[in-house]
Amino acid sequence: MADEFDLLIRGGTVVDGTGAPARRADVGVRGGRIAAVGSLHGGAPRTLDADGLAVAPGFVDIHTHYDAQVFWDRMLTISPWHGVTSVVVGNCGFGVAPTRPAHRDVILRTLENVEGMALDALRAGLGEEWPFETFPEFLDVIERRGTAINVGALVGHTPVRLYVMGEAATEREATDEEVAAMARIVADALAAGALGFATSKSPTHVGWAGRPVPSRAAAVSEIATLAGCLADAGHGLMQATIGRGFFLDELATIQRQTRRPVTWTALLAGLFGPDGHRPVLERSAALQRDGVAVVPQVSCRPLNFEFQWKAPFPFESMALFQSVSAADHGGKKRIYADPEFRRAFRERGTRGGIAGRWEDTVIADCAVEPALAERNVAAVAAERGVHPVDLVLDLALATDLAARFRMALMNTDEAAVAELLTHPTTVLGLSDAGAHASQLCDAPFATHLLAHWVRAKGVLTLEHAVHLLTARAAVLFGLHDRGRLAPGLAADVTVFDPATVGCSPLRRVRDLPAGADRLIADATGIRAVVVNGVVLREDGRDTLDPEGPLPGHVLRGGRS
Repeated sequence: MADEFDLLIRGGTVVDGTGAPARRADVGVRGGRIAAVGSLHGGAPRTLDADGLAVAPGFVDIHTHYDAQVFWDRMLTISPWHGVTSVVVGNCGFGVAPTRPAHRDVILRTLENVEGMALDALRAGLGEEWPFETFPEFLDVIERRGTAINVGALVGHTPVRLYVMGEAATEREATDEEVAAMARIVADALAAGALGFATSKSPTHVGWAGRPVPSRAAAVSEIATLAGCLADAGHGLMQATIGRGFFLDELATIQRQTRRPVTWTALLAGLFGPDGHRPVLERSAALQRDGVAVVPQVSCRPLNFEFQWKAPFPFESMALFQSVSAADHGGKKRIYADPEFRRAFRERGTRGGIAGRWEDTVIADCAVEPALAERNVAAVAAERGVHPVDLVLDLALATDLAARFRMALMNTDEAAVAELLTHPTTVLGLSDAGAHASQLCDAPFATHLLAHWVRAKGVLTLEHAVHLLTARAAVLFGLHDRGRLAPGLAADVTVFDPATVGCSPLRRVRDLPAGADRLIADATGIRAVVVNGVVLREDGRDTLDPEGPLPGHVLRGGRS
């Protein structure tokens, strides 16, 4: 008699993504979809023994920047190592499509600056002749090439604006005709399967030559017009990175006009000062009670940035650093050696803010003084009788700007983070996987959540944590057949051991194109990862040839 299933996951504890109590059950898969959940007696050519393990929907990462990496790494490492089976790219309004051939280097230099991506790696990975220009072509190429896990994409304001306005996109508001041209591009992207529209007004988003990224030059009315394409399409959401004059009031107005969800990045502990997250949560709850779907994204990990002074991302929102951002390598060194620049930098630090956070900064690596590794900047400066600004800039200059420093920016107050994670108005996001590769690595957010906030802290139940990692994110982003284990839905499944699941400390590797480096973390306790019914990973190893056929789908409009 023929086997009833293609794959059988037997004897596990099913945590189905809805938040319902876990239960012991088998999961049968047929034709890439969940065929049955329960006590199953049919056979299958492949069986996974899940006794003592949790069987959950594949995890969903709604905030990644794999837009370029997908062209040289179809496995989208390291996300599937940590149980992620679906990712969303194009966040914060950044991406590589649409891009005219003449603007390719400008887009790559924007990603280099704002997303901390190595320019040599981007150039080598994408090549001179890109296989796409428009956003629909971008999706088509990803689909044709194949991916290990599922990919959904937001159409980004920055490439759309650059496509229509050229380099003037960073300098001025658009004309009515230019806004109309942008709206046509966004509408075409949505028709081709974009999950929504993304934009940014964040002052930290500084692009090539120290210029603001194009979306920051847009009037709010332009953003509202482009978001209006969501209403016309009848699907999709807007993802926004907030900034001055672009926060809850403006987001709520856009949501009311479009009747489509809006999610914003990111509500972090410390962003609005001590306890400043609470009024934002209260306002979000009031809006949602009134039917206004404005949803803050939160993160389960401290926001630690490891940086070099050749790319001083944490400081680039400061007016003082505009000349630094615009300068080449030699120019940066001259600025850092300038006594007047140092005096101004020291003075900014006395006013609080990012310029004075030396107690939260460590020396991660310094070749000329290896003994300083992992030592606190403020403490070393006090020992030497120098100001922290002079210490870090002297070390930077002594190493040709290669010394690395690590700063804890936000999300370090665990009590506040616990409030954010457990609040019903929020959604789990901001892994930034694929971005800031040499500066941070939060792609292991799922395994960290399960190890730290479930097992170690007991802040979340296993059922609640899995809900945050699956259905909560999938529903908000319109991934219609993902995020739950139920008959008829896509067979994306993560099998893990609740007693051992977790992630390793970060380590630095050089596996990007052109030998560029990045930070990665290994997963523990992830026993199997299944994508569209195909076993992708088992016991920490890939089971498929990265050069062969892969099971991921492009999620056009949220569907395969």
